[in-house]
Amino acid sequence: MSNREQAKKGIMICGHGSRDKDAEREFGLVAKGLKARYPDLPVEYGFLEFSAPNIHMGLNSLVDQGVEEIYAVPGMLFAATHAKNDIPSVLTTYEEKHPGLKITYGRELGLQDDMIDAFQARIYESLGLDPENPPENLYDTMLVVVGRGTSDTSANAEAAKLTRIVNENMGFGWADTVYSGVTYPSVGVGLEKLMKLGFKRIVVAPYFLFTGRLIKRIQGYVDKVAQENQAIEFIQTPYLNDHPRVIDAFQNRVEEIMQGELQTGEESLMNSFKRRLAAGEVDVHHHHAEFVDPQDDTQGLSESDAKHFTSVIQSADHGHSSVLNPNGHSHGHDHSHGHPHGHSHSHDHSHGHSHGVYKHIGHPMGPRTMIGEGVCCCFMGQFTDEILEEEKDKIDGDCTKTAFAHR
Repeated sequence: MSNREQAKKGIMICGHGSRDKDAEREFGLVAKGLKARYPDLPVEYGFLEFSAPNIHMGLNSLVDQGVEEIYAVPGMLFAATHAKNDIPSVLTTYEEKHPGLKITYGRELGLQDDMIDAFQARIYESLGLDPENPPENLYDTMLVVVGRGTSDTSANAEAAKLTRIVNENMGFGWADTVYSGVTYPSVGVGLEKLMKLGFKRIVVAPYFLFTGRLIKRIQGYVDKVAQENQAIEFIQTPYLNDHPRVIDAFQNRVEEIMQGELQTGEESLMNSFKRRLAAGEVDVHHHHAEFVDPQDDTQGLSESDAKHFTSVIQSADHGHSSVLNPNGHSHGHDHSHGHPHGHSHSHDHSHGHSHGVYKHIGHPMGPRTMIGEGVCCCFMGQFTDEILEEEKDKIDGDCTKTAFAHR
Protein backbone atom coordinates (compact mmCIF):
# COMPACT_ATOMS: atom_id res chain seq x y z
CA MET A 1 0.00 0.00 0.00
CA SER A 2 1.40 3.42 -1.00
CA ASN A 3 1.91 6.26 1.44
CA ARG A 4 -0.87 8.16 -0.29
CA GLU A 5 -3.29 5.26 0.18
CA GLN A 6 -2.35 5.14 3.87
CA ALA A 7 -2.82 8.90 4.33
CA LYS A 8 -5.66 9.91 6.63
CA LYS A 9 -8.59 11.31 4.67
CA GLY A 10 -11.04 14.09 5.55
CA ILE A 11 -13.99 15.92 4.00
CA MET A 12 -14.32 19.72 3.70
CA ILE A 13 -17.56 21.42 2.66
CA CYS A 14 -16.97 24.95 1.33
CA GLY A 15 -19.82 27.47 1.48
CA HIS A 16 -20.20 31.11 0.62
CA GLY A 17 -21.37 32.35 4.00
CA SER A 18 -24.16 34.61 5.19
CA ARG A 19 -24.70 37.34 7.74
CA ASP A 20 -27.83 35.43 8.73
CA LYS A 21 -27.02 33.17 11.70
CA ASP A 22 -29.82 30.78 10.77
CA ALA A 23 -28.10 30.17 7.44
CA GLU A 24 -24.85 29.32 9.23
CA ARG A 25 -26.67 26.87 11.47
CA GLU A 26 -28.42 25.19 8.54
CA PHE A 27 -25.18 24.80 6.62
CA GLY A 28 -23.84 22.98 9.63
CA LEU A 29 -26.72 20.50 9.34
CA VAL A 30 -25.38 19.40 5.96
CA ALA A 31 -22.01 18.65 7.51
CA LYS A 32 -23.82 16.72 10.24
CA GLY A 33 -25.78 14.74 7.65
CA LEU A 34 -22.64 13.97 5.67
CA LYS A 35 -20.83 12.94 8.85
CA ALA A 36 -23.54 10.31 9.37
CA ARG A 37 -22.68 8.91 5.93
CA TYR A 38 -18.94 8.84 6.70
CA PRO A 39 -18.65 8.08 10.43
CA ASP A 40 -14.97 7.10 10.12
CA LEU A 41 -13.84 10.32 8.41
CA PRO A 42 -13.44 13.83 9.86
CA VAL A 43 -15.97 16.21 8.27
CA GLU A 44 -15.57 19.98 8.56
CA TYR A 45 -17.11 23.00 6.87
CA GLY A 46 -16.23 26.65 6.35
CA PHE A 47 -17.26 29.81 4.52
CA LEU A 48 -15.69 32.25 2.11
CA GLU A 49 -16.94 35.33 3.92
CA PHE A 50 -19.38 36.80 6.45
CA SER A 51 -19.48 33.66 8.58
CA ALA A 52 -17.42 31.54 10.91
CA PRO A 53 -15.78 29.16 10.66
CA ASN A 54 -14.12 30.35 7.49
CA ILE A 55 -12.60 27.85 5.08
CA HIS A 56 -9.13 28.20 6.58
CA MET A 57 -10.50 27.32 10.00
CA GLY A 58 -12.14 24.19 8.68
CA LEU A 59 -8.98 23.15 6.87
CA ASN A 60 -6.92 23.84 10.00
CA SER A 61 -9.23 21.59 12.00
CA LEU A 62 -8.76 18.74 9.54
CA VAL A 63 -4.98 19.15 9.58
CA ASP A 64 -4.99 19.25 13.38
CA GLN A 65 -6.79 15.90 13.29
CA GLY A 66 -3.94 14.43 11.26
CA VAL A 67 -5.66 14.57 7.87
CA GLU A 68 -3.24 14.46 4.94
CA GLU A 69 -5.70 14.20 2.06
CA ILE A 70 -8.78 16.41 1.89
CA TYR A 71 -11.86 15.91 -0.28
CA ALA A 72 -13.22 19.46 -0.73
CA VAL A 73 -16.73 19.95 -2.08
CA PRO A 74 -18.32 23.32 -2.96
CA GLY A 75 -21.61 23.67 -1.11
CA MET A 76 -23.12 25.57 -4.01
CA LEU A 77 -25.94 24.80 -6.40
CA PHE A 78 -24.26 25.99 -9.58
CA ALA A 79 -20.73 26.85 -10.68
CA ALA A 80 -20.52 30.63 -10.72
CA THR A 81 -17.62 32.87 -9.67
CA HIS A 82 -17.29 31.64 -6.09
CA ALA A 83 -17.14 27.96 -7.06
CA LYS A 84 -15.01 28.59 -10.15
CA ASN A 85 -12.51 31.10 -8.75
CA ASP A 86 -12.69 32.02 -5.08
CA ILE A 87 -12.88 28.60 -3.43
CA PRO A 88 -10.16 27.01 -5.59
CA SER A 89 -7.97 30.06 -4.91
CA VAL A 90 -8.31 29.56 -1.15
CA LEU A 91 -7.69 25.81 -1.42
CA THR A 92 -4.66 26.22 -3.70
CA THR A 93 -3.07 28.82 -1.44
CA TYR A 94 -3.65 26.66 1.62
CA GLU A 95 -2.22 23.56 -0.03
CA GLU A 96 0.90 25.47 -1.09
CA LYS A 97 1.49 26.53 2.51
CA HIS A 98 1.17 22.98 3.83
CA PRO A 99 3.71 20.65 2.18
CA GLY A 100 2.56 17.04 2.09
CA LEU A 101 -1.12 17.98 2.17
CA LYS A 102 -3.25 17.03 -0.83
CA ILE A 103 -6.58 18.76 -1.51
CA THR A 104 -8.87 17.47 -4.26
CA TYR A 105 -11.69 19.81 -5.24
CA GLY A 106 -14.98 18.33 -6.40
CA ARG A 107 -17.91 19.57 -8.45
CA GLU A 108 -20.78 21.87 -7.56
CA LEU A 109 -24.07 20.16 -6.73
CA GLY A 110 -25.51 20.91 -10.16
CA LEU A 111 -28.67 19.39 -11.59
CA GLN A 112 -28.23 15.92 -10.17
CA ASP A 113 -31.37 13.78 -10.04
CA ASP A 114 -31.15 13.92 -6.25
CA MET A 115 -31.25 17.73 -6.26
CA ILE A 116 -34.20 17.80 -8.66
CA ASP A 117 -36.05 15.22 -6.56
CA ALA A 118 -35.43 17.25 -3.39
CA PHE A 119 -36.72 20.42 -5.05
CA GLN A 120 -39.83 18.70 -6.36
CA ALA A 121 -40.48 17.17 -2.95
CA ARG A 122 -40.39 20.63 -1.36
CA ILE A 123 -42.86 21.90 -3.97
CA TYR A 124 -45.26 19.01 -3.42
CA GLU A 125 -45.03 19.54 0.35
CA SER A 126 -45.93 23.22 -0.01
CA LEU A 127 -49.01 22.16 -2.00
CA GLY A 128 -50.01 19.67 0.68
CA LEU A 129 -49.33 16.74 -1.65
CA ASP A 130 -47.46 13.48 -1.07
CA PRO A 131 -44.22 13.48 -3.11
CA GLU A 132 -44.47 9.68 -3.25
CA ASN A 133 -48.00 9.80 -4.70
CA PRO A 134 -48.21 12.98 -6.79
CA PRO A 135 -51.08 13.96 -9.11
CA GLU A 136 -50.78 13.42 -12.85
CA ASN A 137 -50.64 17.13 -13.49
CA LEU A 138 -51.01 20.59 -12.02
CA TYR A 139 -52.40 22.34 -15.06
CA ASP A 140 -54.32 24.88 -13.00
CA THR A 141 -51.15 26.12 -11.30
CA MET A 142 -48.17 28.18 -12.42
CA LEU A 143 -44.69 27.54 -11.08
CA VAL A 144 -42.24 30.40 -10.58
CA VAL A 145 -38.72 29.23 -9.75
CA VAL A 146 -36.51 31.83 -8.07
CA GLY A 147 -32.83 31.43 -8.93
CA ARG A 148 -29.94 33.16 -7.22
CA GLY A 149 -28.98 35.17 -10.28
CA THR A 150 -25.33 35.97 -11.02
CA SER A 151 -23.15 37.59 -13.65
CA ASP A 152 -22.31 34.06 -14.85
CA THR A 153 -24.48 33.26 -17.89
CA SER A 154 -24.10 29.49 -17.55
CA ALA A 155 -25.23 29.50 -13.91
CA ASN A 156 -28.31 31.54 -14.83
CA ALA A 157 -29.03 29.11 -17.67
CA GLU A 158 -28.87 26.16 -15.27
CA ALA A 159 -31.65 27.71 -13.18
CA ALA A 160 -33.79 28.10 -16.29
CA LYS A 161 -33.03 24.50 -17.27
CA LEU A 162 -34.11 23.34 -13.82
CA THR A 163 -37.43 25.14 -14.26
CA ARG A 164 -38.11 23.32 -17.52
CA ILE A 165 -37.19 19.93 -16.07
CA VAL A 166 -39.41 20.37 -13.01
CA ASN A 167 -42.28 21.67 -15.13
CA GLU A 168 -42.11 18.66 -17.44
CA ASN A 169 -41.90 16.28 -14.47
CA MET A 170 -44.72 17.80 -12.42
CA GLY A 171 -47.02 19.04 -15.18
CA PHE A 172 -47.65 22.67 -14.24
CA GLY A 173 -49.84 24.79 -16.45
CA TRP A 174 -46.92 27.15 -16.96
CA ALA A 175 -43.52 27.74 -15.43
CA ASP A 176 -40.90 30.45 -15.59
CA THR A 177 -37.77 31.65 -13.84
CA VAL A 178 -37.06 34.89 -11.99
CA TYR A 179 -33.89 35.84 -10.14
CA SER A 180 -33.03 37.52 -6.86
CA GLY A 181 -29.57 38.70 -7.91
CA VAL A 182 -27.78 40.65 -10.58
CA THR A 183 -29.56 39.27 -13.65
CA TYR A 184 -33.11 39.65 -14.97
CA PRO A 185 -36.03 39.39 -14.51
CA SER A 186 -36.00 40.34 -10.85
CA VAL A 187 -38.55 38.76 -8.53
CA GLY A 188 -40.99 41.65 -8.22
CA VAL A 189 -41.06 42.63 -11.90
CA GLY A 190 -41.07 39.00 -13.00
CA LEU A 191 -44.10 38.15 -10.89
CA GLU A 192 -45.88 41.26 -12.12
CA LYS A 193 -45.44 40.15 -15.73
CA LEU A 194 -46.34 36.50 -15.09
CA MET A 195 -49.56 37.32 -13.26
CA LYS A 196 -50.92 38.59 -16.57
CA LEU A 197 -51.18 34.98 -17.74
CA GLY A 198 -54.27 34.68 -15.56
CA PHE A 199 -53.42 31.78 -13.24
CA LYS A 200 -55.29 31.86 -9.94
CA ARG A 201 -52.74 29.73 -8.13
CA ILE A 202 -49.02 30.50 -8.28
CA VAL A 203 -46.27 28.51 -6.57
CA VAL A 204 -43.11 30.52 -5.87
CA ALA A 205 -40.23 28.11 -5.28
CA PRO A 206 -36.78 29.49 -4.37
CA TYR A 207 -34.00 27.17 -5.50
CA PHE A 208 -31.77 27.91 -2.53
CA LEU A 209 -30.00 25.60 -0.12
CA PHE A 210 -30.48 27.66 3.03
CA THR A 211 -32.23 30.65 4.51
CA GLY A 212 -30.64 34.10 4.53
CA ARG A 213 -31.37 37.64 3.58
CA LEU A 214 -32.11 36.75 -0.02
CA ILE A 215 -34.77 34.25 1.07
CA LYS A 216 -36.28 36.86 3.35
CA ARG A 217 -36.23 39.39 0.55
CA ILE A 218 -38.00 36.93 -1.76
CA GLN A 219 -40.63 36.20 0.88
CA GLY A 220 -41.12 39.93 1.36
CA TYR A 221 -41.72 40.48 -2.35
CA VAL A 222 -44.19 37.63 -2.56
CA ASP A 223 -46.07 38.81 0.53
CA LYS A 224 -46.30 42.30 -0.95
CA VAL A 225 -47.53 41.06 -4.32
CA ALA A 226 -50.01 38.68 -2.68
CA GLN A 227 -51.43 41.50 -0.55
CA GLU A 228 -52.00 43.56 -3.67
CA ASN A 229 -53.54 40.66 -5.65
CA GLN A 230 -55.78 38.82 -3.22
CA ALA A 231 -57.73 37.05 -5.97
CA ILE A 232 -54.61 34.95 -6.63
CA GLU A 233 -53.44 32.23 -4.26
CA PHE A 234 -49.68 32.48 -3.74
CA ILE A 235 -47.94 29.43 -2.29
CA GLN A 236 -44.37 29.79 -1.05
CA THR A 237 -42.22 26.69 -1.22
CA PRO A 238 -39.56 26.22 1.49
CA TYR A 239 -35.92 26.18 0.43
CA LEU A 240 -34.03 22.87 0.18
CA ASN A 241 -32.20 22.87 3.52
CA ASP A 242 -30.91 19.46 4.63
CA HIS A 243 -33.44 17.36 2.72
CA PRO A 244 -32.16 13.74 2.63
CA ARG A 245 -31.80 13.89 -1.14
CA VAL A 246 -29.60 16.98 -0.76
CA ILE A 247 -27.32 15.00 1.54
CA ASP A 248 -27.34 12.25 -1.11
CA ALA A 249 -26.18 14.82 -3.68
CA PHE A 250 -23.30 15.95 -1.47
CA GLN A 251 -22.34 12.33 -0.92
CA ASN A 252 -22.32 11.76 -4.68
CA ARG A 253 -19.79 14.56 -5.11
CA VAL A 254 -17.56 13.15 -2.38
CA GLU A 255 -17.77 9.69 -3.94
CA GLU A 256 -16.68 11.12 -7.30
CA ILE A 257 -13.47 12.33 -5.69
CA MET A 258 -12.91 9.10 -3.82
CA GLN A 259 -13.39 7.01 -6.95
CA GLY A 260 -11.15 9.23 -9.06
CA GLU A 261 -13.96 10.08 -11.45
CA LEU A 262 -12.79 13.69 -11.67
CA GLN A 263 -9.76 12.58 -13.68
CA THR A 264 -11.88 11.72 -16.72
CA GLY A 265 -14.44 13.54 -18.77
CA GLU A 266 -14.73 17.29 -18.72
CA GLU A 267 -12.26 19.67 -17.17
CA SER A 268 -12.58 19.85 -13.37
CA LEU A 269 -13.25 23.13 -11.57
CA MET A 270 -9.75 23.09 -10.10
CA ASN A 271 -8.03 22.35 -13.41
CA SER A 272 -10.07 25.07 -15.08
CA PHE A 273 -9.09 27.53 -12.36
CA LYS A 274 -5.38 26.73 -12.64
CA ARG A 275 -5.46 26.97 -16.44
CA ARG A 276 -7.23 30.33 -16.40
CA LEU A 277 -5.03 31.62 -13.58
CA ALA A 278 -1.89 30.76 -15.56
CA ALA A 279 -3.36 32.56 -18.57
CA GLY A 280 -4.08 35.67 -16.51
CA GLU A 281 -7.83 35.30 -16.95
CA VAL A 282 -8.75 35.13 -13.25
CA ASP A 283 -9.21 38.10 -10.92
CA VAL A 284 -8.72 36.52 -7.51
CA HIS A 285 -10.01 38.39 -4.45
CA HIS A 286 -7.65 37.32 -1.68
CA HIS A 287 -9.87 38.68 1.06
CA HIS A 288 -12.07 35.61 0.82
CA ALA A 289 -11.90 33.38 3.90
CA GLU A 290 -9.47 35.82 5.53
CA PHE A 291 -11.89 37.91 7.58
CA VAL A 292 -15.55 38.55 8.27
CA ASP A 293 -16.89 41.34 6.09
CA PRO A 294 -18.93 43.99 7.95
CA GLN A 295 -21.24 44.65 5.01
CA ASP A 296 -23.99 42.53 3.59
CA ASP A 297 -23.52 41.01 0.17
CA THR A 298 -26.63 41.94 -1.73
CA GLN A 299 -29.49 43.15 0.37
CA GLY A 300 -28.40 46.30 2.14
CA LEU A 301 -27.93 46.82 5.85
CA SER A 302 -30.25 46.80 8.80
CA GLU A 303 -30.27 49.94 10.91
CA SER A 304 -27.98 48.43 13.54
CA ASP A 305 -25.64 47.04 10.91
CA ALA A 306 -25.51 50.38 9.15
CA LYS A 307 -24.42 52.03 12.38
CA HIS A 308 -21.77 49.38 12.86
CA PHE A 309 -20.59 49.77 9.29
CA THR A 310 -20.39 53.54 9.73
CA SER A 311 -18.21 53.10 12.81
CA VAL A 312 -15.96 50.75 10.87
CA ILE A 313 -15.55 53.30 8.08
CA GLN A 314 -14.81 56.04 10.61
CA SER A 315 -12.17 53.85 12.21
CA ALA A 316 -10.63 53.29 8.82
CA ASP A 317 -10.62 57.02 8.18
CA HIS A 318 -8.61 57.42 11.39
CA GLY A 319 -5.91 55.12 10.18
CA HIS A 320 -7.31 51.80 11.40
CA SER A 321 -7.81 50.23 8.00
CA SER A 322 -6.98 46.83 9.46
CA VAL A 323 -10.53 46.77 10.85
CA LEU A 324 -11.75 46.43 7.29
CA ASN A 325 -8.97 44.22 6.07
CA PRO A 326 -6.43 42.67 8.41
CA ASN A 327 -4.22 41.90 5.45
CA GLY A 328 -3.72 45.61 5.02
CA HIS A 329 -4.39 45.75 1.29
CA SER A 330 -7.20 47.41 -0.59
CA HIS A 331 -8.99 45.95 -3.56
CA GLY A 332 -9.87 49.34 -4.97
CA HIS A 333 -13.62 48.93 -5.37
CA ASP A 334 -14.53 52.53 -6.07
CA HIS A 335 -18.29 52.72 -5.98
CA SER A 336 -18.65 56.46 -6.46
CA HIS A 337 -21.43 56.87 -8.98
CA GLY A 338 -20.64 60.35 -10.15
CA HIS A 339 -24.28 61.36 -10.21
CA PRO A 340 -25.64 64.58 -8.73
CA HIS A 341 -28.77 63.30 -7.00
CA GLY A 342 -28.50 65.26 -3.84
CA HIS A 343 -26.60 62.78 -1.71
CA SER A 344 -23.08 63.72 -0.87
CA HIS A 345 -21.92 60.56 0.89
CA SER A 346 -19.13 58.63 -0.73
CA HIS A 347 -19.79 55.24 -2.27
CA ASP A 348 -16.17 54.18 -2.00
CA HIS A 349 -17.13 51.69 0.68
CA SER A 350 -14.12 49.40 0.37
CA HIS A 351 -16.28 46.65 1.79
CA GLY A 352 -14.07 43.86 0.65
CA HIS A 353 -16.26 41.92 -1.73
CA SER A 354 -17.10 42.20 -5.40
CA HIS A 355 -19.42 40.94 -8.08
CA GLY A 356 -18.60 40.15 -11.68
CA VAL A 357 -19.36 42.85 -14.21
CA TYR A 358 -22.73 42.13 -15.82
CA LYS A 359 -23.27 43.46 -19.32
CA HIS A 360 -27.06 43.64 -18.94
CA ILE A 361 -26.91 45.59 -15.68
CA GLY A 362 -29.20 48.21 -17.24
CA HIS A 363 -31.93 45.77 -18.33
CA PRO A 364 -35.35 47.31 -17.55
CA MET A 365 -36.41 44.17 -15.64
CA GLY A 366 -33.11 43.62 -13.82
CA PRO A 367 -31.23 45.04 -10.80
CA ARG A 368 -32.26 48.60 -11.58
CA THR A 369 -35.75 47.64 -10.37
CA MET A 370 -34.22 47.15 -6.90
CA ILE A 371 -32.52 50.55 -6.64
CA GLY A 372 -33.69 52.09 -3.38
CA GLU A 373 -34.46 48.67 -1.91
CA GLY A 374 -31.00 47.74 -0.71
CA VAL A 375 -29.31 46.56 -3.90
CA CYS A 376 -25.63 46.02 -3.18
CA CYS A 377 -23.32 48.94 -3.78
CA CYS A 378 -21.15 46.67 -5.91
CA PHE A 379 -24.04 46.61 -8.35
CA MET A 380 -24.73 50.31 -7.87
CA GLY A 381 -21.21 51.01 -9.04
CA GLN A 382 -21.99 49.33 -12.37
CA PHE A 383 -24.94 51.56 -13.20
CA THR A 384 -24.21 54.34 -15.67
CA ASP A 385 -25.09 57.95 -14.93
CA GLU A 386 -27.84 57.66 -17.55
CA ILE A 387 -29.48 54.75 -15.72
CA LEU A 388 -29.20 56.50 -12.36
CA GLU A 389 -30.74 59.63 -13.84
CA GLU A 390 -33.67 57.58 -15.12
CA GLU A 391 -34.08 55.92 -11.71
CA LYS A 392 -33.33 58.99 -9.59
CA ASP A 393 -36.78 58.93 -8.01
CA LYS A 394 -35.72 55.70 -6.24
CA ILE A 395 -32.48 57.13 -4.88
CA ASP A 396 -32.91 58.92 -1.58
CA GLY A 397 -29.32 59.41 -0.53
CA ASP A 398 -28.52 56.07 1.06
CA CYS A 399 -27.66 53.00 -0.98
CA THR A 400 -27.22 51.00 2.25
CA LYS A 401 -30.94 51.37 2.88
CA THR A 402 -32.63 48.24 4.18
CA ALA A 403 -34.88 46.48 1.65
CA PHE A 404 -38.60 46.56 2.47
CA ALA A 405 -38.54 42.78 2.87
CA HIS A 406 -36.49 43.18 6.06
CA ARG A 407 -38.34 46.04 7.71
